[in-house]
Formats: sequence, C-alpha cells, structure tokens
Amino acid sequence: MQLESFARQFCNWWKRRELGFFFTKEVCMRKAVFQALLFLMTAAVPVASAAQSFVLDLPTASPRAQISQRIGLTEITINYHRPLVKGRKIWGGLVPYGTVWRAGANENTTIAFSDPVLIEGKPLDRGIYGLHMIPKLDEWTLIFSRNSSSWGSFTYDQGEDALRVTVKPKDADMHEALTYDFEELQPDSALVNLEWEKIAVPFRISVDVHDVVQASLKRQLRGLSQYTWMSWDDASNYLLKEKIALADALNYANKSVESEDRFDNELTKSRVLTALNRKDEAAAAEKRALGLASPWQVHLFARQLQSEKRNDEAFAIFRENATKHPEQWFVHSGLARVYSSQGKFDRAAAEMKLALSGAPDNQKVYIDGLVKQLEAKQDINQ
Repeated sequence: MQLESFARQFCNWWKRRELGFFFTKEVCMRKAVFQALLFLMTAAVPVASAAQSFVLDLPTASPRAQISQRIGLTEITINYHRPLVKGRKIWGGLVPYGTVWRAGANENTTIAFSDPVLIEGKPLDRGIYGLHMIPKLDEWTLIFSRNSSSWGSFTYDQGEDALRVTVKPKDADMHEALTYDFEELQPDSALVNLEWEKIAVPFRISVDVHDVVQASLKRQLRGLSQYTWMSWDDASNYLLKEKIALADALNYANKSVESEDRFDNELTKSRVLTALNRKDEAAAAEKRALGLASPWQVHLFARQLQSEKRNDEAFAIFRENATKHPEQWFVHSGLARVYSSQGKFDRAAAEMKLALSGAPDNQKVYIDGLVKQLEAKQDINQ
C-alpha cells in the first residue's frame, strides 16, 4: 500500500512537472513504481537518505569502495558499498537470515577475476560476477551470479548462478562499516573476509599461477618482447626456478642465445640442462658462459658456486681469474678465500688487504671486516 501511494503521488507530481507531455496512466504508473523502487533500494535499509539523488553524483549513506589484490598475475577486484551499523541489529534484523542479500548496499556488489580461479576449491571462470550471500546462523551460502549489473538482490535469479559455495561465519572484532579485505596471502591464494558488525565471513580464492604465467609468457613473447635476449632469459629462469616446463625453459634459453649470446643466457642454459640431467651439455654451456663473462661476472659466479657448497670449483675459478686479471681488486678477495680454506690465514689476510686498497668505498667496510676475521685466524668461507 505504501508503494502504491507513493506511485500515485509521484504520478500527480510528474503530470504537473511535464506540462504538455502526453502519456497514459499506465506509463505514468510504471515510471512511478520504478522511481519508488529506486527510492526504497538506495541503502542497506529500506529508507533512502534525503541527501541522495537519482540524477546527480552526491555523497551516499553507504559510500562506494573498491579493493584489489593480485595473486600471481591474476587481478581480483571487489566493488561494493559500505553501510554502517548505526546501532542497529544487523544479522537476523536488517539482514534477514535465509534470504538472498546483496553483500553490501545499493547496486550489486561485484567481484572480478582476470583469470580462472578456484573459490573454496570449486572452479570459476574469469569475468565479473554479482556477489550475493544467504546468511544463516551456522553457515552462509556465497553466490557468484553472471548478472553483475542489477540493483542489489531484488531481481536476483538463481538461474544466473555461476557458482555457489558454503562457508562458515566466525566471530570478529566490531566493524562499524562493512568491509572486505584480503588476508593470509600466499603465492597462489588469498583469504577474502567480509566483516560487518561482529561477524566475519571468509572464503578462499586460489589460482593456478603456473598455468596462468605459462600462458602469459607465450602471449608476451609474441609481442615486442621477443626481440630482446632478456625476455627469453627471464622466461627461462622463471620456469627453472619453479621447476616446471623445463623443455620450454630450454627452448626459451636457446631463443635468448639466438637473440644475443651472453654470459647470462649461456649460464641459464647450463642450469636448465643440469636440471634436465644433460650434464655434458650443461658443462659445455657453462664453459661458453665463462668465456663470455667479464672478470666481475666470473668472480660473482665463483661466489655463487660457494653458496652452493661447490668450493673446489669456486676456488679453481678464483685462481684462474686472478691469473688473467691481476689488476682487479676483487681477484685478490677470491685468492684470499682460497688461502683461507687452506688455513693459510697470513697469506689470505695479505691478499684481502690488497683487495681493500683497491675496493670501491661501498665495499670497504665489508672487506675490512674480512681482514679482521683473517687476522683472528677465522675461515671466511664458513
């Protein structure tokens, strides 16, 4: 009855406003009912603020908010409006139990995924979805609707569901304003929390990051990125680090070498071949890499071998580097490490002091500390 009364009053006002405009009573009443529904749906409560407008951009009682999170390469964005508690009974009151709720205020709360995801372990394709919820005391149903452009849940149609999952609510600290947040971030997942009043509703979003990245690499390497050695090398190193698609990793390393043969990509190729257990080919690629390396790159490579507990190989490279480039300060640091490993601390300290005298200022404090360790007869390779 209130809706009908509002419609009649609106129709009379519209007639006065639109002098000379011809329309039937049926058209007038349809327009009036539409405006009445808009009036009743502009907030989480069935009363609209007098300061709100259907035609102007004005502040709303439940302000718009957006939160985004990237998982791997996948962008996840939630758009929603934030109603306030204002001392009201929320759960089982303002938001009834057992009824589809818009999970916010005003128009659809939406959640967008740039790639396919898993929601609580169930697959959901990429896209923008209207997010609705059915609250209950001990469990909530989360609904991802293919319709993301409606006003609230008032025209919700179960036939448009893309996915439903059931989750458990939990007690939470007081939140005056409805809030969405991303928590428990992992390389391939995150926990989304809706929090309002003293209830939190969590649901987990997971992504097949490896699958997404591999597809993305194939797309990217068909563009301008294909013309630089670094792009192919980066792609190869990613797959190598993640220990996936090693055949693709080798192909990318080869493409990088074809683009520009360098220490960096030959070394990447060597590591991929090692991972593929092709040891002879790996050794040949490593030898080519060292032949293309600068003295500093050789030194850093030997230090990396040390970090991998391959000391004998590292010491052989330190010695060869010092023989070829005695003018470089860092080769003395390498020799110092060799002598330190042999317990020849005086010779090691002497070499490290030579390194100290030629080192750049940003290295001197570190090298001076190594000198002191050697003078105290401490092995700096430990």
